[in-house]
Amino acid sequence: MKLLIIVVPNGENNLSSITGAYEIFTKANSYWAGNDRAGLFTIQLAGISEKVDFNGGLFSVKPHLHISAIEKADLIILPSLNHHYNLALQGNDLLIAWLEKQYKNGAEIASICTGAFMLAAAGLLNGKSCSTHWSVAENFRAMFPHINLQTDKLITDEKGIYTNGGAYSFLNLMIYLIEKYYGRQTAIYCSKTFQIEMDRYAQSEFVIFTGQKKHGDELVLQAQEYIEKNIDEKITTENLSSMLNVGRRNFDRRFIKATGNTPIEYTQRVKIEAAKKSFETNRKTINEIMYEVGYTDVKAFREVFRKITGLSPMEYKGKYYKESSTNKHHLGN
Repeated sequence: MKLLIIVVPNGENNLSSITGAYEIFTKANSYWAGNDRAGLFTIQLAGISEKVDFNGGLFSVKPHLHISAIEKADLIILPSLNHHYNLALQGNDLLIAWLEKQYKNGAEIASICTGAFMLAAAGLLNGKSCSTHWSVAENFRAMFPHINLQTDKLITDEKGIYTNGGAYSFLNLMIYLIEKYYGRQTAIYCSKTFQIEMDRYAQSEFVIFTGQKKHGDELVLQAQEYIEKNIDEKITTENLSSMLNVGRRNFDRRFIKATGNTPIEYTQRVKIEAAKKSFETNRKTINEIMYEVGYTDVKAFREVFRKITGLSPMEYKGKYYKESSTNKHHLGN
């Protein structure tokens, strides 16, 4: 029988990703065993403390065993560290070293949300792609600039390392892992039992783009400010570099280094974020909103919108806009 370890790091981490992983895999094990087979995994919680408190001591978890007692795991699940990843990295040196050793011994490791920071600290994401919660992407890139972070992806799967996006999207990662280990039938059963969507691999539509500002390049900050204050204009790289009195190639290079986007990509993201907010809050048509964010070509607007969000403008509006009862009453009169 294989050994599944769900890690309980020290510190104020995310309880739901620990209990959720445990419950879903326990259900998969039970379903698998119910088909005249032994359970695929022995499932145990492990950490470096006898008890870890959550939510200010409201809840606590008592791991089954200390990580030092585990010679070889087959699959390890690392929970979300919430936004306490810096504290978690400082207080879990023993755990980070253990993860590195287990991976070298053949274990596969899956990180949930900001658990990717711990994988990165262990050196296990070097030369690989990964995902994490979109809201911490800028800090992740600053701390680990040589790792290929792809926050548009909900799940990454590379050389026995799995990562996923943020918050409760870890449920999709659990279904993905169950299909990989137990097969499609068990994954469908768990998907239906826990009502988790199957085959969802992107988190693009959930990203709230706020711009990358923690870089210290004043010239780039001026360009960003201009883009964000002039959403209705058609902005080109030539316009920006000329306005800031800097050569285009040099401007491009500095902008990419500071933000991770080209000036055009950044402009597109700012405009599409403004369009998303309009779609979410008012009844304006797609064409009206398109003009407001500086597009005149419907086809180009749709292509950029889908590239960034994974949805067409019509699909996005249909999913996220709902008239209030007050508006409906007013319109009915």
